[in-house]
Amino acid sequence: MSKEYLTREISRRQLLKLGVGLVGVTAVSAVVPKALLKPYKVVEASPDVQPARQTAGAGTYRHYAATDGWVYLPGQNLPYHPDNLAPDGLTTYIFGFRNVTSIEDDHDKVFQQKMKAQLTSPMFWLDEWRDTASQGETDFTLRLTNLGLQMRPDLIDAHTLHFHGFRNAIPIFDGEPHSSVGVPISRDLTYFYRARDPGTYMFHCHFEETEHVHMGMVGGVFVRPKQNYLGFGGDPTSAARLGGNTAPGAPMGYAYNDGDGSTAYDREFAFVVSEVWTLAHWCDSHVQLPEWSDYNPDIYMMNGRAYPDTIAPNGGAIDSATGDLIPPAGRPELQYQPISSLVTCNSGDRVLLRFINLGYVEQSFRLTGIKMRVVGHDATLLRGRGPAGNDQNYFTDTVHVGAGQSVDAIFVAPEVDTMTRLLLFSRNFSHLSNPGIAGHGGPMTEVHIYPTSQPLGPQNEPNEWGL
Repeated sequence: MSKEYLTREISRRQLLKLGVGLVGVTAVSAVVPKALLKPYKVVEASPDVQPARQTAGAGTYRHYAATDGWVYLPGQNLPYHPDNLAPDGLTTYIFGFRNVTSIEDDHDKVFQQKMKAQLTSPMFWLDEWRDTASQGETDFTLRLTNLGLQMRPDLIDAHTLHFHGFRNAIPIFDGEPHSSVGVPISRDLTYFYRARDPGTYMFHCHFEETEHVHMGMVGGVFVRPKQNYLGFGGDPTSAARLGGNTAPGAPMGYAYNDGDGSTAYDREFAFVVSEVWTLAHWCDSHVQLPEWSDYNPDIYMMNGRAYPDTIAPNGGAIDSATGDLIPPAGRPELQYQPISSLVTCNSGDRVLLRFINLGYVEQSFRLTGIKMRVVGHDATLLRGRGPAGNDQNYFTDTVHVGAGQSVDAIFVAPEVDTMTRLLLFSRNFSHLSNPGIAGHGGPMTEVHIYPTSQPLGPQNEPNEWGL
């Protein structure tokens, strides 16, 4: 017990500052038994310590794994980007999460996802808690397994899943390590959520948060309102498609329990905004310490990609044979950046845009040619208190999203005769380029509006194109 305590007392940053980081990496790789490359095997072999088998209860269940990996980002900032240690076709070292729910019964297959982190992390969504059995089970559990960092075996960091802004019943589920628990390497923890407040949230690792957030352990979360299922104004026929309403003309969902249908939408797209300081990512892969007070990001992203890759196809399907992600069609280098930012809709569609800023820089986004109606900020409906509260929605062509904030905006697609392209982009023009190369880049995407004569298919989850 005392040895374990001493190990935790010497942080990895103290180790590096003592100048023994590189020596430690060499020593670990030379003397640690190969069995430790699969820590769960060691745990299972111990007669005294058996891993708890945490299974899904009623409601919705997910299993995420925390690890490291490599991704592709355009541009050049030598010697930091592309990283000379990166595999062929990739450029940037990251930390991140992976959804391993479909393969969790195969421990070997889960462990094989080490070094295959996703940027940004998989999104997940919850239904607002409905308090009677007849309305269905809506509790949510998420199991987090820490696979460790393959590129940096000297880093013994725990990981957490902090649901930013969510009201937890007890601190252990908060994911903020000073008031809850972290998940050590080769261990797991199941978080429990009972959602009561609809809106757009976010999650991130809160252990060594300055580094882990910037390295990519971030993602989007959505709490969908019970109005989807129950309708509004006492009329069950006003329920949404997400609530099982198959009637023609039913909206896909509602952003909030608005009471009057004013936040109804037909299509839904989410954008997790972040940035990369290539020097910091290079430092982590090369066993160095960046000076975070010198923070100077040089690649800005939407959903883990920079334009023009933001409009490349979605990926994210799981290869059942390997458990690995299937790359987007024709873009193998985007295998671990599967979420597209391209917006597709038909004329007349009400389109919900969910903006989430998990970078450290304020962003402003403009949609050319269309006014957006901002209906929510930070998972809060813009309406005064009470049934007759003042409507605080507003129309704009530009939304401002500070670090750690979210904004919900809805636009109605105009009538068009042929497919029409519009731009959705950062108003900070210095962000709209990729380092070392000419042309547009950064946090920019396109909105493709199709005429009603070319109907799109329905969405099954946010950011699907329906093509």
